[in-house]
Amino acid sequence: MTPLAPHITTFLRERLPIDRRASEHTCDTYAHAFRLLFQYAATRLATTPSQLHLEQIDAAMVLAFLQHIETERKNGPVTRNGRLAAIKSFMRYIEYQVPSALNQVRQILAIPLKRTDTKLVAYITLDEMQSILNIPDPHTRFGIRDRAMLDVCFVAGLRVSELVGLKVEDVTFAPQPSVRILGKGRRERVLPVWKRTGANLRAWLAIRGEAAVPELFLNARGGAISRTGFEYVLKQHVESAKQSRPSLCSKHVSPHTLRHGCAMLMLQTTHDIRKVALWLGHSSVQTTEVYLRADPTAKLEAVSSLTPPALRRGRFSAPDQLVAMLTSGKTDKDYAKKTTSKPPWIGPRRRLTVHNQELR
Repeated sequence: MTPLAPHITTFLRERLPIDRRASEHTCDTYAHAFRLLFQYAATRLATTPSQLHLEQIDAAMVLAFLQHIETERKNGPVTRNGRLAAIKSFMRYIEYQVPSALNQVRQILAIPLKRTDTKLVAYITLDEMQSILNIPDPHTRFGIRDRAMLDVCFVAGLRVSELVGLKVEDVTFAPQPSVRILGKGRRERVLPVWKRTGANLRAWLAIRGEAAVPELFLNARGGAISRTGFEYVLKQHVESAKQSRPSLCSKHVSPHTLRHGCAMLMLQTTHDIRKVALWLGHSSVQTTEVYLRADPTAKLEAVSSLTPPALRRGRFSAPDQLVAMLTSGKTDKDYAKKTTSKPPWIGPRRRLTVHNQELR
């Protein structure tokens, strides 16, 4: 039996952050997936997570765990596939560390992902974003910070991890305001921003002061603002903006919604999906095609450029009621049968006999 704890520890502390240079967010997501898996397996096997063995995490256990998170934890297919992806990544590492578990690993790697519905992306319009930017008070320290954060997040289409990881040295103002982003997959890109955004960044840098951390945006304690902190700030300003912009009431605005809003604005302005992919830092244009399905502009242009087929003109005239009754095939006898009510205990032959007796 092979102890599981040493291998998962090496995978999370060395394989992911050092060998594969995974982001801190990815490492935390994988660690949470394994925590759920090991707690479920330990409960089912009546042991503790630290006493689990590699041979106990087989394909049957993984399938039972996936079923558990869907039924008991009410996770959707996307979350279920994310947990399975973390498990498969670990098993590919085990494949080379423990060759004797090759058959077990192959069975787990053969577990298919569950198909999910591809829905339209939820995005925010430029007018709605302007309503949110008008909420922070420019006469306070945190009002200036919040306006600069929200503005650069929307204009540059940043992921929340890219925003909170932005450093002071990544912002330049000559020859024009721009930010340097180290994005997903260690891909670096430089994005020019609006002059208004540059002015908001200058205002924040003027009052930011010295800090012990190099990150651009700070929290109330002087440290780097976290993902949760930015989500809280955005939620508070969105709730306040709903009073002046009712369209926000029907939308769930998250940090990624701002990124989607930037992508839709870029697509409607440039009409070039490749430029949108470069702006967002996507490694493949196929990832960016999701915005084409949500943008009605291109579809309206395609419909307008087409010539509809010519149809024969005519006008509908309702048929005459009398002619309709005569052409329906109904006779007076059929009409009498439908309208005349007779006692249910007297059949047609019995009634004829009674009629004949009365005549005699």
